[in-house]
Amino acid sequence: MNDSLSPHLDSFLNALTVEKGLARNTLEAYSRDLNRLATFLKSRRVRTWKESQAVHLRGYLSWLKGRGLAARSIARNVVALRQFYRFLEKEELIVENPVPDFILQRSARKLPHTLGREEVQSLLNQPDPRTSLGLRDRAMIELLYGTGVRVSEIVSLQTHQMNLEGDYVTVRGKGAKVRLVPFGKWARETVLRYLKEARPKLAGGRASPFIFLTRSGKALTRQAFWKLIRRYALAAGIEKRVTPHTMRHSFATHLLEGGADLRAVQSMLGHADISTTQIYTHVDSARLKQVHRKFHPRERGSEK
Repeated sequence: MNDSLSPHLDSFLNALTVEKGLARNTLEAYSRDLNRLATFLKSRRVRTWKESQAVHLRGYLSWLKGRGLAARSIARNVVALRQFYRFLEKEELIVENPVPDFILQRSARKLPHTLGREEVQSLLNQPDPRTSLGLRDRAMIELLYGTGVRVSEIVSLQTHQMNLEGDYVTVRGKGAKVRLVPFGKWARETVLRYLKEARPKLAGGRASPFIFLTRSGKALTRQAFWKLIRRYALAAGIEKRVTPHTMRHSFATHLLEGGADLRAVQSMLGHADISTTQIYTHVDSARLKQVHRKFHPRERGSEK
Protein backbone atom coordinates (compact mmCIF):
# COMPACT_ATOMS: atom_id res chain seq x y z
CA MET A 1 0.00 0.00 0.00
CA ASN A 2 1.10 3.61 -0.62
CA ASP A 3 3.28 4.78 2.27
CA SER A 4 1.91 8.32 2.02
CA LEU A 5 -1.57 6.96 2.84
CA SER A 6 -0.93 4.28 5.44
CA PRO A 7 0.45 6.43 8.33
CA HIS A 8 -2.80 8.39 8.53
CA LEU A 9 -4.80 5.16 8.54
CA ASP A 10 -2.74 3.93 11.48
CA SER A 11 -3.30 7.22 13.33
CA PHE A 12 -7.04 7.01 12.76
CA LEU A 13 -7.28 3.42 13.99
CA ASN A 14 -5.21 4.27 17.06
CA ALA A 15 -7.53 7.20 17.79
CA LEU A 16 -10.56 4.91 17.55
CA THR A 17 -8.96 2.47 19.97
CA VAL A 18 -8.20 5.16 22.55
CA GLU A 19 -11.28 7.40 22.23
CA LYS A 20 -14.09 4.97 21.44
CA GLY A 21 -12.80 1.65 22.72
CA LEU A 22 -14.21 -0.22 19.73
CA ALA A 23 -14.19 -4.00 19.71
CA ARG A 24 -11.26 -5.72 18.01
CA ASN A 25 -13.49 -7.17 15.29
CA THR A 26 -14.82 -3.70 14.44
CA LEU A 27 -11.32 -2.23 14.28
CA GLU A 28 -10.16 -5.06 12.02
CA ALA A 29 -13.14 -4.48 9.72
CA TYR A 30 -12.41 -0.72 9.55
CA SER A 31 -8.76 -1.48 8.81
CA ARG A 32 -9.67 -3.84 5.94
CA ASP A 33 -12.18 -1.38 4.49
CA LEU A 34 -9.88 1.64 4.59
CA ASN A 35 -6.88 -0.26 3.27
CA ARG A 36 -9.08 -1.39 0.40
CA LEU A 37 -9.99 2.25 -0.22
CA ALA A 38 -6.31 3.24 -0.19
CA THR A 39 -5.48 0.51 -2.72
CA PHE A 40 -8.33 1.71 -4.94
CA LEU A 41 -7.11 5.31 -4.78
CA LYS A 42 -3.56 4.24 -5.58
CA SER A 43 -4.85 2.47 -8.70
CA ARG A 44 -6.37 5.83 -9.72
CA ARG A 45 -2.98 7.52 -9.22
CA VAL A 46 -4.13 9.30 -6.04
CA ARG A 47 -1.02 9.55 -3.85
CA THR A 48 -2.26 11.49 -0.81
CA TRP A 49 -5.59 11.84 0.98
CA LYS A 50 -5.53 15.53 0.12
CA GLU A 51 -5.66 14.60 -3.58
CA SER A 52 -8.77 12.42 -3.18
CA GLN A 53 -11.99 13.94 -4.51
CA ALA A 54 -15.70 13.20 -4.43
CA VAL A 55 -15.50 11.57 -7.85
CA HIS A 56 -12.97 9.06 -6.50
CA LEU A 57 -15.19 8.16 -3.54
CA ARG A 58 -18.26 7.76 -5.74
CA GLY A 59 -16.19 5.54 -8.00
CA TYR A 60 -15.05 3.51 -5.01
CA LEU A 61 -18.61 2.79 -3.88
CA SER A 62 -19.60 1.84 -7.43
CA TRP A 63 -16.59 -0.47 -7.55
CA LEU A 64 -17.66 -2.13 -4.29
CA LYS A 65 -21.17 -2.71 -5.65
CA GLY A 66 -19.69 -4.10 -8.86
CA ARG A 67 -17.74 -6.64 -6.83
CA GLY A 68 -21.01 -7.95 -5.41
CA LEU A 69 -20.50 -6.85 -1.80
CA ALA A 70 -23.55 -7.24 0.43
CA ALA A 71 -25.47 -4.08 1.30
CA ARG A 72 -24.43 -4.44 4.93
CA SER A 73 -20.73 -4.58 4.01
CA ILE A 74 -21.07 -1.52 1.79
CA ALA A 75 -22.85 0.33 4.61
CA ARG A 76 -19.96 -0.49 6.95
CA ASN A 77 -17.50 0.81 4.34
CA VAL A 78 -19.48 4.05 4.17
CA VAL A 79 -19.35 4.46 7.96
CA ALA A 80 -15.60 3.84 8.01
CA LEU A 81 -15.02 6.22 5.11
CA ARG A 82 -17.17 8.96 6.63
CA GLN A 83 -15.48 8.77 10.03
CA PHE A 84 -12.00 8.61 8.53
CA TYR A 85 -12.44 11.78 6.45
CA ARG A 86 -13.87 13.61 9.44
CA PHE A 87 -10.72 12.58 11.30
CA LEU A 88 -8.54 13.94 8.46
CA GLU A 89 -10.50 17.20 8.50
CA LYS A 90 -10.23 17.52 12.29
CA GLU A 91 -6.47 16.91 12.15
CA GLU A 92 -6.20 19.46 9.30
CA LEU A 93 -4.70 16.82 7.02
CA ILE A 94 -7.13 17.82 4.25
CA VAL A 95 -8.29 21.29 3.27
CA GLU A 96 -11.84 20.31 2.32
CA ASN A 97 -13.84 17.17 3.07
CA PRO A 98 -14.46 15.48 -0.31
CA VAL A 99 -17.08 13.03 0.98
CA PRO A 100 -20.25 13.52 -1.10
CA ASP A 101 -23.38 14.76 0.66
CA PHE A 102 -25.23 11.52 0.06
CA ILE A 103 -22.54 9.72 2.07
CA LEU A 104 -22.40 12.33 4.84
CA GLN A 105 -26.14 12.05 5.46
CA ARG A 106 -27.04 9.11 7.65
CA SER A 107 -29.63 6.86 6.08
CA ALA A 108 -32.75 6.10 8.08
CA ARG A 109 -32.15 3.24 10.45
CA LYS A 110 -34.28 0.17 10.02
CA LEU A 111 -36.45 -0.70 12.96
CA PRO A 112 -35.26 -3.90 14.63
CA HIS A 113 -37.37 -7.05 14.42
CA THR A 114 -38.88 -8.07 17.73
CA LEU A 115 -41.02 -10.90 19.07
CA GLY A 116 -44.31 -10.50 20.86
CA ARG A 117 -44.66 -11.81 24.40
CA GLU A 118 -46.57 -14.90 23.25
CA GLU A 119 -43.93 -15.63 20.62
CA VAL A 120 -41.19 -15.38 23.25
CA GLN A 121 -43.06 -17.83 25.46
CA SER A 122 -43.62 -20.19 22.55
CA LEU A 123 -39.90 -20.08 21.75
CA LEU A 124 -39.01 -20.80 25.37
CA ASN A 125 -41.32 -23.82 25.37
CA GLN A 126 -39.44 -25.56 22.55
CA PRO A 127 -36.26 -26.91 24.27
CA ASP A 128 -36.89 -30.18 26.09
CA PRO A 129 -35.89 -29.66 29.76
CA ARG A 130 -35.79 -33.44 30.28
CA THR A 131 -32.49 -33.54 28.37
CA SER A 132 -29.20 -31.89 29.29
CA LEU A 133 -28.98 -30.01 25.98
CA GLY A 134 -32.61 -28.96 26.12
CA LEU A 135 -32.15 -27.64 29.65
CA ARG A 136 -29.03 -25.78 28.52
CA ASP A 137 -30.83 -24.22 25.57
CA ARG A 138 -33.83 -23.21 27.66
CA ALA A 139 -31.49 -21.58 30.19
CA MET A 140 -29.60 -19.70 27.46
CA ILE A 141 -32.73 -18.35 25.79
CA GLU A 142 -34.27 -17.44 29.15
CA LEU A 143 -31.10 -15.59 30.16
CA LEU A 144 -30.83 -13.94 26.75
CA TYR A 145 -34.36 -12.57 27.03
CA GLY A 146 -33.92 -11.78 30.73
CA THR A 147 -30.78 -9.68 30.25
CA GLY A 148 -30.64 -8.52 26.63
CA VAL A 149 -26.96 -9.43 26.36
CA ARG A 150 -25.29 -10.00 23.00
CA VAL A 151 -24.78 -13.53 21.70
CA SER A 152 -21.00 -13.13 21.97
CA GLU A 153 -21.45 -12.14 25.60
CA ILE A 154 -23.65 -15.08 26.55
CA VAL A 155 -21.54 -17.81 24.91
CA SER A 156 -18.42 -16.45 26.61
CA LEU A 157 -20.05 -16.18 30.05
CA GLN A 158 -17.96 -17.79 32.78
CA THR A 159 -19.08 -19.11 36.13
CA HIS A 160 -17.48 -16.28 38.12
CA GLN A 161 -19.57 -13.75 36.18
CA MET A 162 -22.88 -15.20 37.39
CA ASN A 163 -24.24 -14.05 40.75
CA LEU A 164 -27.30 -16.16 41.54
CA GLU A 165 -27.74 -14.62 44.97
CA GLY A 166 -27.87 -11.08 43.65
CA ASP A 167 -29.57 -12.10 40.38
CA TYR A 168 -27.15 -10.34 38.05
CA VAL A 169 -24.37 -11.12 35.60
CA THR A 170 -21.15 -9.20 35.10
CA VAL A 171 -20.73 -8.74 31.37
CA ARG A 172 -17.62 -7.72 29.47
CA GLY A 173 -18.96 -6.08 26.34
CA LYS A 174 -17.65 -4.11 23.39
CA GLY A 175 -14.39 -2.30 23.99
CA ALA A 176 -13.82 -4.48 27.09
CA LYS A 177 -16.36 -2.35 28.99
CA VAL A 178 -17.81 -4.09 32.04
CA ARG A 179 -21.43 -3.72 33.14
CA LEU A 180 -23.78 -5.37 35.64
CA VAL A 181 -27.04 -6.68 34.19
CA PRO A 182 -29.86 -7.95 36.44
CA PHE A 183 -32.13 -10.85 35.55
CA GLY A 184 -35.43 -12.07 36.94
CA LYS A 185 -36.65 -15.15 38.78
CA TRP A 186 -37.47 -17.13 35.64
CA ALA A 187 -33.92 -16.85 34.31
CA ARG A 188 -32.53 -17.55 37.78
CA GLU A 189 -34.55 -20.72 38.27
CA THR A 190 -33.80 -22.07 34.81
CA VAL A 191 -30.07 -21.30 34.97
CA LEU A 192 -29.83 -22.75 38.48
CA ARG A 193 -31.50 -25.98 37.35
CA TYR A 194 -29.15 -26.18 34.36
CA LEU A 195 -26.08 -25.68 36.57
CA LYS A 196 -27.20 -28.39 39.00
CA GLU A 197 -28.62 -31.02 36.64
CA ALA A 198 -27.20 -30.57 33.15
CA ARG A 199 -23.84 -28.82 33.23
CA PRO A 200 -22.05 -31.51 35.29
CA LYS A 201 -23.14 -34.11 32.73
CA LEU A 202 -21.96 -31.99 29.80
CA ALA A 203 -18.67 -31.22 31.53
CA GLY A 204 -18.08 -34.94 32.08
CA GLY A 205 -15.52 -34.32 34.78
CA ARG A 206 -13.56 -31.88 32.60
CA ALA A 207 -12.77 -28.46 34.06
CA SER A 208 -14.16 -25.49 32.14
CA PRO A 209 -14.75 -21.89 33.22
CA PHE A 210 -17.61 -21.44 30.73
CA ILE A 211 -21.22 -21.75 31.83
CA PHE A 212 -22.83 -23.08 28.65
CA LEU A 213 -21.14 -26.22 27.33
CA THR A 214 -21.41 -28.58 24.38
CA ARG A 215 -21.59 -32.37 24.59
CA SER A 216 -17.79 -32.43 24.62
CA GLY A 217 -17.57 -29.98 27.52
CA LYS A 218 -16.40 -27.03 25.42
CA ALA A 219 -17.90 -23.54 25.20
CA LEU A 220 -20.78 -23.22 22.75
CA THR A 221 -19.94 -21.10 19.69
CA ARG A 222 -21.92 -18.13 18.40
CA GLN A 223 -22.67 -19.95 15.17
CA ALA A 224 -23.98 -23.03 16.97
CA PHE A 225 -26.32 -20.95 19.13
CA TRP A 226 -27.60 -19.05 16.07
CA LYS A 227 -28.57 -22.38 14.49
CA LEU A 228 -30.21 -23.60 17.69
CA ILE A 229 -32.40 -20.55 18.19
CA ARG A 230 -33.42 -20.55 14.54
CA ARG A 231 -34.42 -24.21 14.79
CA TYR A 232 -36.51 -23.58 17.89
CA ALA A 233 -38.19 -20.59 16.22
CA LEU A 234 -39.23 -22.76 13.28
CA ALA A 235 -40.50 -25.42 15.67
CA ALA A 236 -42.55 -22.74 17.43
CA GLY A 237 -44.15 -21.76 14.12
CA ILE A 238 -42.58 -18.30 14.12
CA GLU A 239 -42.27 -17.31 10.47
CA LYS A 240 -40.19 -14.15 10.94
CA ARG A 241 -36.40 -14.46 11.00
CA VAL A 242 -35.28 -15.02 14.59
CA THR A 243 -31.68 -14.65 15.77
CA PRO A 244 -30.11 -14.19 19.21
CA HIS A 245 -30.15 -10.44 18.51
CA THR A 246 -33.93 -10.63 18.07
CA MET A 247 -34.12 -11.56 21.75
CA ARG A 248 -31.97 -8.52 22.62
CA HIS A 249 -34.30 -6.28 20.60
CA SER A 250 -37.34 -7.87 22.26
CA PHE A 251 -35.84 -7.39 25.73
CA ALA A 252 -35.32 -3.66 25.18
CA THR A 253 -38.67 -3.09 23.48
CA HIS A 254 -40.69 -4.91 26.12
CA LEU A 255 -38.93 -3.02 28.93
CA LEU A 256 -39.72 0.34 27.35
CA GLU A 257 -43.30 -0.71 26.62
CA GLY A 258 -43.61 -1.52 30.31
CA GLY A 259 -42.46 1.97 31.28
CA ALA A 260 -38.72 1.42 31.87
CA ASP A 261 -36.42 4.45 31.89
CA LEU A 262 -34.46 4.86 28.66
CA ARG A 263 -31.18 5.47 30.52
CA ALA A 264 -31.63 2.27 32.51
CA VAL A 265 -32.19 0.28 29.32
CA GLN A 266 -29.12 1.93 27.78
CA SER A 267 -27.05 0.82 30.76
CA MET A 268 -28.30 -2.76 30.60
CA LEU A 269 -27.69 -3.02 26.86
CA GLY A 270 -24.21 -1.54 27.18
CA HIS A 271 -24.78 1.19 24.58
CA ALA A 272 -22.16 3.93 24.70
CA ASP A 273 -24.53 6.43 23.06
CA ILE A 274 -28.17 6.79 24.09
CA SER A 275 -29.12 7.52 20.48
CA THR A 276 -28.49 3.83 19.80
CA THR A 277 -31.03 2.90 22.48
CA GLN A 278 -33.59 5.41 21.21
CA ILE A 279 -34.30 3.21 18.20
CA TYR A 280 -36.47 1.13 20.54
CA THR A 281 -38.69 4.12 21.32
CA HIS A 282 -39.47 4.20 17.60
CA VAL A 283 -40.44 0.55 17.77
CA ASP A 284 -42.83 1.37 20.60
CA SER A 285 -44.25 4.29 18.60
CA ALA A 286 -44.81 2.00 15.63
CA ARG A 287 -46.73 -0.42 17.88
CA LEU A 288 -48.87 2.41 19.26
CA LYS A 289 -49.72 3.51 15.71
CA GLN A 290 -50.88 0.00 14.91
CA VAL A 291 -53.08 -0.03 18.00
CA HIS A 292 -54.49 3.38 17.09
CA ARG A 293 -55.33 2.32 13.54
CA LYS A 294 -56.89 -0.91 14.74
CA PHE A 295 -59.08 0.45 17.52
CA HIS A 296 -59.81 4.13 16.85
CA PRO A 297 -63.41 4.36 15.55
CA ARG A 298 -62.59 6.76 12.73
CA GLU A 299 -59.70 4.60 11.59
CA ARG A 300 -61.99 1.54 11.58
CA GLY A 301 -64.47 3.48 9.49
CA SER A 302 -67.32 3.31 12.01
CA GLU A 303 -67.64 7.09 11.99
CA LYS A 304 -68.05 9.32 8.97
